[in-house]
Amino acid sequence: MKVLTLLVLIIIITAVIGLSAKSAEAKMVTKTVDYEQGGVALEGYLAYDDAQSGAQPGVLLVHAWRGITDYERGRARQLAAMGYVAFCADIYGKGVRPADAQAAGAEAGKYYADRALLRARVRAGLDQLRSFPQVDSARVAAIGYCFGGGTVLELARSGADVAGVVSFHGNLSNPTPADAANIRCKALVLHGAADPFVNLDAVQGFIKEMSATSVDWQVVLYSGAVHAFTDPASGNDPSKGAAYNAEADHRSWQAMRDFFDELF
Repeated sequence: MKVLTLLVLIIIITAVIGLSAKSAEAKMVTKTVDYEQGGVALEGYLAYDDAQSGAQPGVLLVHAWRGITDYERGRARQLAAMGYVAFCADIYGKGVRPADAQAAGAEAGKYYADRALLRARVRAGLDQLRSFPQVDSARVAAIGYCFGGGTVLELARSGADVAGVVSFHGNLSNPTPADAANIRCKALVLHGAADPFVNLDAVQGFIKEMSATSVDWQVVLYSGAVHAFTDPASGNDPSKGAAYNAEADHRSWQAMRDFFDELF
């Protein structure tokens, strides 16, 4: 009888421990978020782990030239699994998702030509990220891919109060280099050494821009990597100028993680 009672107790205790562990497991929360800027409807994407206690660092993620896609949403979930609250900002506007490269180039071009509008849109995303109760507003960074990489650098040049920005194979152009003096955060540029679209001349221009400031900046070049090297959808033919590079993808993500460890 005593043995039976002991077995029952063990079963009950095991069940309770199992339930407790299960309740403590990470639960990924993802949802679209409607917001606006200048009267224009925008639709972002939020991801976080609700098993985290207290406010967590926030990461603003800015999309490539086709707008928010499954790629950006997947990256946001990766960040959430690491303990960050990730929010994909919508620069183009709700429902504006270019279907091909020609349309994407035209849409991105609108914002390259109007840096004030680009800054206003990314600032709106930053404000939205900070508005979430899960976010520690004092610990916020921004990352971006291609068009988004250039956008987070523009956010930094606007003087935004963020801890750091990370550009993955981003646009490095700046029509007003003097604005680099406004940067108040650390900057990390992760770039393909063989990128024909944002080539080494553009990289040298960025280095010259940063060297004229007191900004804490880094540029990391990945040999053999061309444009869009973090995106498997870019294919595997570097001769086209954009192609996935698994090593550069892994190394750049780790560089971002190390950078965040330093920031937060």
